[in-house]
Amino acid sequence: MKSLCPNLKFTDKKVLVLGFSKSGISAAKYLNKAGADVYITEARDQKPEDAEKLQELKELGINIEMGGHSDEFIKDAYIAVTSPGIPPRADIMQKLKENKIKVISEIELAASQTGAPFIAITGTNGKTTTTALTAHILSSEYKAEPCGNYGVPPCDLLDKDIDFMVCECSSFQLEYSNSFQPQISVFTNFTPDHIDWHEGLENYFNAKAKIFKSPQAPAFSVLNAKDERLLEFSKECGGTVFLFDAEIGENCSYIKDEAIYFKRDGKEEKIIDLNDCPLIGNHNYQNVMCSLIAAKLEGISNENIKSSIMSFKVPEHRLEKFAQIGKTVFYNDSKATNPEASLVAINSFNNCNVVLIAGGRDKNTDLTEFCDAIKKHIKTVILIGEAADRFEENLRKKGVDNIIREDTMQSAIDKSIDLTPDVVLLSPACASFDMFSGYEERGKVFKEYVLSKINEA
Repeated sequence: MKSLCPNLKFTDKKVLVLGFSKSGISAAKYLNKAGADVYITEARDQKPEDAEKLQELKELGINIEMGGHSDEFIKDAYIAVTSPGIPPRADIMQKLKENKIKVISEIELAASQTGAPFIAITGTNGKTTTTALTAHILSSEYKAEPCGNYGVPPCDLLDKDIDFMVCECSSFQLEYSNSFQPQISVFTNFTPDHIDWHEGLENYFNAKAKIFKSPQAPAFSVLNAKDERLLEFSKECGGTVFLFDAEIGENCSYIKDEAIYFKRDGKEEKIIDLNDCPLIGNHNYQNVMCSLIAAKLEGISNENIKSSIMSFKVPEHRLEKFAQIGKTVFYNDSKATNPEASLVAINSFNNCNVVLIAGGRDKNTDLTEFCDAIKKHIKTVILIGEAADRFEENLRKKGVDNIIREDTMQSAIDKSIDLTPDVVLLSPACASFDMFSGYEERGKVFKEYVLSKINEA
């Protein structure tokens, strides 16, 4: 399926790139190669670590300004390609609107420049695992690459010979993608997140929903049947609709008799037994169902789907089993930056002694279901970070008393090891910025310290 966005031509045209980010730099390099006069404008001040990249771009003839957006850079721009972190209410966006300069995402730019079909994967949680797994399965028979919010920016792939771009799409990227038309659009789930950036829950939903509806409707829409809002929304979606995690209609994927099945036009096929699936928990089974639907739609054999699932390695920081000390198994789920994400990890463990390490920078979302799940599945909670007070207050209201407070990640790990549980789970339910630069650093610190304790033994 071709993009609605026509093959834009950039030779000798001034193109503005907003943001000195990974995707912005990728777009700038592609545009420069395509003959455009490229201007990168970045609001933040230059940092010492920017020097090498700035020099490289300037040697290509790319114009760059740091520390603000000047009228000179904006003036007479043919089009602007934005980095995903800049919200629509930002002053630069208002300036571009006043100057009647169209703004597109780097994803939309890439889609306008390639004939390779996109499989777009969006949702609040599960996007990265689904993107990685889908690309892994497709690679058994095609040249497929993960890109977007996971992997590389799609503009990095434009000069490569590939069959599919499997693209993780954040709501920030889709906000500025008004002509992007994937071949397959996948909606993993929907829970409140990024409400401040989008200025409301409905705006957040609508940003994701646009790639399922006309005029951006895909050939196939894949949605979560267990998510009530998405099940209802599936009635509005374009293309052929496939639901997952429930046997509903003629086109779906579901669990039956401890195995995952696929149905198309009413014909049922068994794909894989749950015992053969290396990913644990129902949320991961949902990710598998999303991926196998996409793979089946692209003609991948059942044998290759099964073997690819069995050989798949979970992306780092996503319910990642990485170490064992004695009987205690350690899971790194640092990517769980909201209670909904932690909820699916917590619910993955039944009938065992689990210590949960949680806390960080609070997003002030509702904790009711989170606390209920902890009461049901978790023996001990160790709280760290700025959110500890509110989390403890909510947990105690639910009758959870086995709560320990620690000041650092390291002391939390030491305490968890002393308790000799079956499982230690880092699933913070919070952002990381009170103690770390991001969830990646948080997960790295967690893993490195646990592994250092093994080396000491």
